[in-house]
Amino acid sequence: MSQDELMDYVQSLNEKPFRGKQLYQQLYRRKQFVIHEMTDLAIEFRARLEAVARVSLPQIADRRTSNDGTVKFLFRLEDGQLIESVYIPEEHRHTVCISSQVGCDAGCTFCMTATMGFRRNLQAGEIVGQVLAIIDQGYLRDSGFNVVFMGMGEPLYNYQNVLKSFRLMTDPEGMDLSHRRITVSTAGVVPVLKKMSKEKRLPNLAISLNAVSDEVRGRIMPINRKWGLGELLDVCRQFPLEPRRRLTFEYVLLKGETDSERDARELTRLLRGIPAKVNVIPYNPNSGLGHERPSAHSVDRFCESLRNLGVSAYVRKTRGVDIAAACGQLVSDSINTSALAQGADDASSRTNNLSQR
Repeated sequence: MSQDELMDYVQSLNEKPFRGKQLYQQLYRRKQFVIHEMTDLAIEFRARLEAVARVSLPQIADRRTSNDGTVKFLFRLEDGQLIESVYIPEEHRHTVCISSQVGCDAGCTFCMTATMGFRRNLQAGEIVGQVLAIIDQGYLRDSGFNVVFMGMGEPLYNYQNVLKSFRLMTDPEGMDLSHRRITVSTAGVVPVLKKMSKEKRLPNLAISLNAVSDEVRGRIMPINRKWGLGELLDVCRQFPLEPRRRLTFEYVLLKGETDSERDARELTRLLRGIPAKVNVIPYNPNSGLGHERPSAHSVDRFCESLRNLGVSAYVRKTRGVDIAAACGQLVSDSINTSALAQGADDASSRTNNLSQR
């Protein structure tokens, strides 16, 4: 709930509105999630709250720590659905990558989440709850960290809840994160990008481009069949940016598909006139998806070609390979493991029934 919503809520309990403001600060500023331990609140008010309300964070179903310090969380939501978040420590900053949907409907052929299909949108509390749960576990101890909507789901297909969670995280009276520390990554939902451009305060925007022709992009990213490269890049050219800010274009390198020097030249041409930087991403292999990771030489050559052509480009460092940190891998592993276990239980049950008969 926002501060206004909490003020309305406590008034429905016949409490003064300022109690809602106090409660808001307990949750989002002090990160206190146990009602009876919210000692800034009156004892009688706490007792009233405990009788009618509860505070819940996503439940940690699994947690894996990589040799490079990356931590991947598998969260179980109240309806049993599973989502992923990743904590990525770095020398000068820490980043948490969060999900916006259970599964995804975008259908990108290089993403494991796409194999799940779409289950449902996350509520704003489930989105912010990922960040708060990781803070509660002792990570992200101050406000100097980055949040990226690059986990499961297409954020702009869940725009209202993503926007509400963005406002909750950047509210100076609550979590007080800088809007410049939050990045929303999208495959290119053009109508929502146009709507987003009219907001008063915006997160950073990352466009998942990944190909330089409609033919290739339409094959690996079905969303391109709705809104092609020309339409998407026109919106990007018109997107409002603060001074000295740029759009990020994410470009996954797929061996033999998107990693040639010709692709680099065409990407440069497409981005002409857009304040842009390119995040070059060597493909993190997912078994069964039919794509391959290019060689380190190919990655360096592609990035160097962009720089020689005047494009600001950098290679995203691969993190958490040893813990299935790529989007959707841990959920898929968990679902497959559960399915195997269920299959074994069913087989055992059938055998027992046959024995009894």
